[in-house]
Amino acid sequence: MSRGAQSNVFAISSLILALALSVVPVPQGIALFKPDWVAVLLIYWTITQPFRFGLFTAFAMGLALDVLTGDLLGQNTLALITVVFLSLRFHLRIRAFPVSQIVGSVIVMLALYQFILFWIDGVAGRSVSPLARIGPVVSGAIFILIALVTRDTGERNTRTRIEA
Repeated sequence: MSRGAQSNVFAISSLILALALSVVPVPQGIALFKPDWVAVLLIYWTITQPFRFGLFTAFAMGLALDVLTGDLLGQNTLALITVVFLSLRFHLRIRAFPVSQIVGSVIVMLALYQFILFWIDGVAGRSVSPLARIGPVVSGAIFILIALVTRDTGERNTRTRIEA
């Protein structure tokens, strides 16, 4: 199997795992800080591999997430498409940022994702606590930070081996 095919299999399996993790029940105290796995991974994959993952992936994952979680059909789809569009539009700029600014831009995109969900819930007359919308933004940014730091460490180790 070629390197590109292995990368594709890994990315698709991580997105399927994200769907599974989004419906796993967690204790009430932890539920406030459960990250939006699908949004976090879609942002990551569209920034790192923009030509493989795009709006269609966001549309399919959003519909699957709506069906799995029982939300309004199209709610997560609209929010994910908006966030992935921004990720695609600015992926070159975001990749040039230092890690702290990448995490800041991911926080903004996750906050936008949560705002769109909050807005649609308000229009539909569903009451959701505003505190339930803050936790996933913070925890998602932490996971992006970990992914970026480990990616940078791996790149430094590869460069060191090549130069030696």
